Amino acid sequence: MNSELQNILEKVTALYMKYGIKSITMDDIARELGISKKTLYLYVENKNDLVEKVVDYVTNQKECDFNNIDKKEMNAIEKLLEVNMHIIKTMKDYNPATEYDLKKYYPELYAKIHTLRKERMHQSILENIKKGKEEGLYRAELKEEIIARLQVSRFMNMHEDEIFSQNDIQRSEFIHELFIYHIHGIANAKGLEILEKTLQKINFNNYL
Repeated sequence: MNSELQNILEKVTALYMKYGIKSITMDDIARELGISKKTLYLYVENKNDLVEKVVDYVTNQKECDFNNIDKKEMNAIEKLLEVNMHIIKTMKDYNPATEYDLKKYYPELYAKIHTLRKERMHQSILENIKKGKEEGLYRAELKEEIIARLQVSRFMNMHEDEIFSQNDIQRSEFIHELFIYHIHGIANAKGLEILEKTLQKINFNNYL
C-alpha cells in the first residue's frame, strides 16, 4: 500500500468512526482530505470500493496489534490483561453507528469481517487457554474448546443483548470486569496469585 492511499484510509477511518458510513459522502471525504474528487478516484473506484478498502485496512491494523501482543514474552494471564487494555483503548473510539451502517448497507462485507473477527477471537482464546494450562496457571481439567466458544459467544453477542446498553458495553469498567471474570473462571490458585500480582503492577486507572 502506498503512503498516499494509507493516508486517505487513515483519515476516512476516523471520519467513519466519528460519523458513521452512510452520512459521509465522497464530496465530504474529498473536502476533508483537501483534494478533488477526481484525485480521490485515482485511489478508489467508488464509495463501495472505499468502504471495502477501509474495512481491510482496519482489519489488518487490528491483526498487527494482536500479533504484536502475541510476540511479547508474557505468561497467559499477562497476555489476557494486555489484550484487555488494548480493547479498552480501542472501544473508546467505537461508534455503534458505523457497525450499524456496515451491517445494513454492506451486509456481505459485514458478514465477512464478522466471521474473521469470530475466528480470530476463537483462535486467540483457545491458544491462551492451552498456554495457561501448560504454564500451570489454568485449571488442568478445563475443556478448552467449550470455554473458548463460550467466551467468543459472550463477546460477539453483547451488542444483541438487551440486558446491557451500548453505554454499558463501551465502559472501560465493563470490559475490565468481563476479563477478570473470565480469568477467575479458568485460573487455578497459582494463576489467581499471578493475576493479583499483575494487577498490582499495572495502573489500570490510565485505562479505566
